[in-house]
Amino acid sequence: MRVAVLSLIEAGGSDPAALRGYLPIGGRSVLRHQIGLALSFNAKRIVIMAEAISGELVALQHVAEAGGAQFHVVPTVRALVPLIAPEDDVIVLGDGLLAMPDALHDLVDAGPVVLTLPIEPALPLGFERIDINHASAGVMRFAGRIAAGLADLPPEWNPQSALLRLAIQGRVAQRNVPAAMLDDGRWGIVRNEQDAQIAERRWLRLHTRLSGDGAFTLGERLAALMVNRFGPALLHAGTRPALLGLAAGALGLLGGGVGWLGQLAVGFVLLGLAWLVEQVASLLGQVERASLLASGLARRSVALFHLLIDAGFVTLAGWGSGLPAHPSMPPGAPFFVPLTLVMCMRLIPLALPGRRWSRWLSDRFMIGAALAAIHLFLPWDATLGIGVILLLGIGVFSLQFGHKRSDPEGPPTASPNPRLTTRQ
Repeated sequence: MRVAVLSLIEAGGSDPAALRGYLPIGGRSVLRHQIGLALSFNAKRIVIMAEAISGELVALQHVAEAGGAQFHVVPTVRALVPLIAPEDDVIVLGDGLLAMPDALHDLVDAGPVVLTLPIEPALPLGFERIDINHASAGVMRFAGRIAAGLADLPPEWNPQSALLRLAIQGRVAQRNVPAAMLDDGRWGIVRNEQDAQIAERRWLRLHTRLSGDGAFTLGERLAALMVNRFGPALLHAGTRPALLGLAAGALGLLGGGVGWLGQLAVGFVLLGLAWLVEQVASLLGQVERASLLASGLARRSVALFHLLIDAGFVTLAGWGSGLPAHPSMPPGAPFFVPLTLVMCMRLIPLALPGRRWSRWLSDRFMIGAALAAIHLFLPWDATLGIGVILLLGIGVFSLQFGHKRSDPEGPPTASPNPRLTTRQ
């Protein structure tokens, strides 16, 4: 059985009643983050070293049991001994430790280990000294037989310090955590409220940082900026991604209603803002899943919401058409060009997934702003028709000639399909 040992003992600042494990990061306690880590290691028993049971511990018990783990709260090191069998695989997380899940798994999955840090940067940050050159990084993994030595120790010993000494005496291998993880926030100890605020900002940036390939659009960058700026307040207020999704839906309905009243430019802007708010909701949901704070299931309604935004664009664009009503005109003719335009914007990113510029066609915030500007300043039907021709032309040109540039070593006129027969 895999057993996770966590602690809720150290004070979180000058107030002895405040504990490190209860300090909030992203609206959830550090201890809640650690339980998510323990469950990600498939721990079947989670033991919390704490002096008393609180209401939050009861709530965390429900989280652990929903994840398939037994939950225990024990006050002393001796009480821990009966909960760890010699054949168990034990993982220990330090009091107040906040680590990125992927970094922790990379360092611990290989087998028994005591993770260490260089003494110079680690000691001022609250990590415990091991020897003259190394400090404990706050994470250990060892066989359960090592924990049997706790029975010989006085009950007042700090459980994690005791387990660290026993693991070192048991010659568990030591492995260094890259010091760069301390600098960028992937690894650290949250000791007080000030540390929690700094760690929270870094935590959000790590989960929302954009890659340097230039593929991210203006709307996606704005969504990431909004999460970094307002995410802590939203999460601490208990605002879950689903609630923001409802707000996005309300904005979309408002945009449709305003467009029906004749304010098409405002309607396009509101539909674009609805997409942006939904991007913020999706990003917050992604942060929670990556931090092991929520289920790993993505919200399946996102694709449907994007489809409804496009339907709103087509509807408003059809209402703005200046095509004359004539018996020779087929029903729905004003909606034909807008529908073709939206379908082109959906098709090109699928047909040309490797092109950075094609990603911008998926940014409905920019599309909404562009449609609003076109409606205000340019001939509506003619501009939309030109847009359809341009998108189709660019797509055909890229598909026709793009494969030749992507394979410069091959013959320029070679067929993309190999010959299936040979001639004698």
